[in-house]
Amino acid sequence: MSRIGKQPIKVPSGVNVTVSDSEIVVTGPKGELKQAMLPGISVTQDADMVQVTRQDDERRNRSNHGLMRSLISNMITGVSEGFSKKLEIQGVGFRVAMAGTDLKLNLGLSHEVIYKVPQEITITTEQNTITVNGIDRQRVGQIAAEIRALKKPEPYKGKGIRYDGEHIIRKSGKSGKE
Repeated sequence: MSRIGKQPIKVPSGVNVTVSDSEIVVTGPKGELKQAMLPGISVTQDADMVQVTRQDDERRNRSNHGLMRSLISNMITGVSEGFSKKLEIQGVGFRVAMAGTDLKLNLGLSHEVIYKVPQEITITTEQNTITVNGIDRQRVGQIAAEIRALKKPEPYKGKGIRYDGEHIIRKSGKSGKE
C-alpha cells in the first residue's frame, strides 16, 4: 500500500472540493484549480476529509495512487495559502526590476533580458531578490526554473541567478590557489 496515498487529506475551512468522474475542482480564497482524474484511481469526499483509493495493485495504479494524493494536497494548499519560490541574483552590475507586468533583468549581457510573466503568477522584486508567487505549485516551480535558466550560477565566482539557500560548489581557478 502506498504510504503517501493512504493518508487522508484534511480540507481547511473556506476550501471547497468537487469530485466528478473525470476531474477534481478545488476552489478557495486564492482561486480555483482543476485536475483530471488518473485512470484506476478513485477519490471520495466526506465532510472535511478527502480519501484517495486505487482499484487494484497493478503497477501503474500503485504509482498513480501517491501521485494523485499529492496533486490534490498541493491544490488544497495552493488555493488556501499559495506557494512561493525565492531567487537571488549575485554579480557585479546584475540588477532586477519590474517593468509593468514584465521582469527586466540586467545580467552582464550586452542587452537587457525581458521575461514575460504569466497572468496567474505574481512576481515581486526587492534589491537582488525575486519572489515568485502563485497557487499552482508546478507552475511556480517552472517559472522559477525558467528565470534561473537565464543565467545559471557559475562555479568560479558564483555569479548568476540561484535559488534562495542553494549552495554552489566553487572551483579554484587556473593557478589552483584558494
